[in-house]
Amino acid sequence: MTSVSEQLDGTAAPSSAALGDVRLDTAGLHASVSDPTLTAMTLLNDIAGRHPDAVSFAAGRPYEGFYEIAALGDHLAAFERHLVDELGLGPEAVRRTFFQYGRTKGLIHHLISRHLANDERLAVDPESVLVTTGCQEAMVLVLRALRRDDRDVVLAAYPSYVGFLGAARLVDMPVRPVAEGPGGIDLADLAEQIRRARAEGLRPRACYVVPDFANPSGVSMSEADRRGLLELAAREDVLVLEDNPYSMFHGGEGRLPTLKSLDTGHRVVYFGSFAKTAFAGARVGYVVADQPMTGGGLFADELAKLKSMLTLNTSTVAQAVVGGFLLRNECSVERATVREAQVYRDNLRTVLTGLRGHFGEDGPLRGSGVSWNQPAGGMFVVVTLPFRADDALLEYSAERFGVLWTPMHHFYAGDGGSHQIRLSFSVLSAELIDVGLGRLAALVADRA
Repeated sequence: MTSVSEQLDGTAAPSSAALGDVRLDTAGLHASVSDPTLTAMTLLNDIAGRHPDAVSFAAGRPYEGFYEIAALGDHLAAFERHLVDELGLGPEAVRRTFFQYGRTKGLIHHLISRHLANDERLAVDPESVLVTTGCQEAMVLVLRALRRDDRDVVLAAYPSYVGFLGAARLVDMPVRPVAEGPGGIDLADLAEQIRRARAEGLRPRACYVVPDFANPSGVSMSEADRRGLLELAAREDVLVLEDNPYSMFHGGEGRLPTLKSLDTGHRVVYFGSFAKTAFAGARVGYVVADQPMTGGGLFADELAKLKSMLTLNTSTVAQAVVGGFLLRNECSVERATVREAQVYRDNLRTVLTGLRGHFGEDGPLRGSGVSWNQPAGGMFVVVTLPFRADDALLEYSAERFGVLWTPMHHFYAGDGGSHQIRLSFSVLSAELIDVGLGRLAALVADRA
C-alpha cells in the first residue's frame, strides 16, 4: 500500500527513523556559513587553542594590563550619579534604566556626542548617534539599509578588515576591491572602480575606509588624501563609511582630523567602537548617521528600525559601564587611553627593531627576502615573506616553532596577500615580542 506522499508525487515516504533524525545540509544554508571570510577567525582560534604555549601575533585584542574589575563598579556608580544629578531621574527611573529594555537608539548617545566634540572637534547631534552591540552590528545595519537590490555594491580598500567583509557577506552586499598603497586607499583606482561598476550597470553606494593605522595593513591617509577622498565622494555621489578604532594610538605626533570632522555635506557615515579604548567585553559600538532623509528624520532613525528587529537595544548595563568610563574621563577617550597608547608605541618600536635585527642589513637573515612596512601607530605590522604564507604554514609555524600570526590572504577575501602575514603586537610584552620574532626568524630559516 502506498503512502499519501507516494500517491501525490511519486516519492517514497521517509522512514520513522529518518523522521526523527534531522540532519541539515550545509549546501542548503546561506552561502555565508561556509564562506572562508566568515570562517577565518574560527580557524585561527582553533589553531591558537591547540597551541596555547605559542607566542601569538595573531590576536587583535587591546592591551589587558590596566584592567581592574573594581573599576566596573566605579563606572556604574558614575553613570548612576549622572542619571540622578545631570538628567534628574528619580529612583524608579534609574532602576528601570539599568534593568529594563532600553531605548533602541541608545542611552549614552549624548555622552558619545560629548566625546566626539572633545576628541575629534566634531559637532554631532546626539539623535544622529545609534548605539550598537559592537561596531560589527553597526556595519551590518548600514550595509543592510544600503543594499536595495542586486545592482548595489560597496567599495573597500584591499586588504580590508575581515569583519567588514563578513558583514557585507551576511547581507549579500558585493564588495568591489580598491587598491591600497603606503598612504591608504588609492584615489585614482577608486574613481576607476566606480566608473567600471557603473559601466556594468551596478550602483556603487559607498566606500569603506580606515584612515588611521588600518587593520590589517597599519597604513594611514594623509590629510590631503582625506580631503581628496571627500571631494571624490561628492563628485561621484557615494557615501564614505569611516571606521575609526585606532586613531588614539598614534606615534606621539598627534592625530589627523577624521574624515567626519572634515565632512561638510553629510557624506560620511562614521563607525566608532569602545572595544579598543574601553574594553572589548562590553560590546558597545556606535554609528553616526546624520544624513537627512527626504521624508524627514535622519539616516540613524532608519537604522534604528532595523536594529529594533535585530537586537532590539544594546545592553543597558554595558552602556552604563561605558557611559561611566566616559564620565570618569571627562568624555575624552584620548585622555582615558594615555597609558595604553604608550604601550602600543613601545611595542611597535620593539617589533620594528626586532625585524631589523633579524632581517635587516646587519641581521643574520639579511638577504632572505623578508620585508615589512613601518606604520606610524596602531597595532599591526605587515611582513612580506619569500614563500607562501597560508593556513597550512600557520599550522606548521605553531606546531614546529611556537609562533602564531595571521595570513594576510584572509583580508583579501582569499584573493591576494599570499606571501604576507600580519603581526599584531597589542597584548604582548617586549620580552615575548623578542621571543616571538626569534621563532619567526627560525621559521624563515627553515623554509629558506
